[in-house]
Amino acid sequence: MNINASLFIQWIPFIILVFITMRFIWPPIVKALDERADKIRAGLAAADQAKAELASANKKVDEQLAQTRNETTKLLSDAEKRGASIVEEAKKRAEDEAAKIIAAAKAEAEQQSVRAREALREQVAALAVKGAEQILQREVNASVHAELLNRLKTEL
Repeated sequence: MNINASLFIQWIPFIILVFITMRFIWPPIVKALDERADKIRAGLAAADQAKAELASANKKVDEQLAQTRNETTKLLSDAEKRGASIVEEAKKRAEDEAAKIIAAAKAEAEQQSVRAREALREQVAALAVKGAEQILQREVNASVHAELLNRLKTEL
């Protein structure tokens, strides 16, 4: 047998094998590889889209956090201002109440002073009348000498 004939005969099963492989085996493998590539592409696209959505969501969260911080700061500031105004209002009311109490105490003290002066005048007038009685050695009639006693009270 000739080497060329042997090679030729070997080429025939090889070509048949290639033809069968190309016709029946290769298309399902290519189809499976293409489907796998499509799934990988779709997965990568979904991952990219998820990254973009995550970045967008993070941006929205950061914006909301900043807005919440601003609102919280504003609320705290308002609360501090309100607290300060309440304290000032309470101080003012306490000062007003203290002023009223002091004024009432001063008025009461003045009334007590006036009553004490009147009582002292009465006592001095009575002492003056007794002294005058003893000097004159007779009794002074209060109803008769009322005008004189009243002048004496006002002078004291």
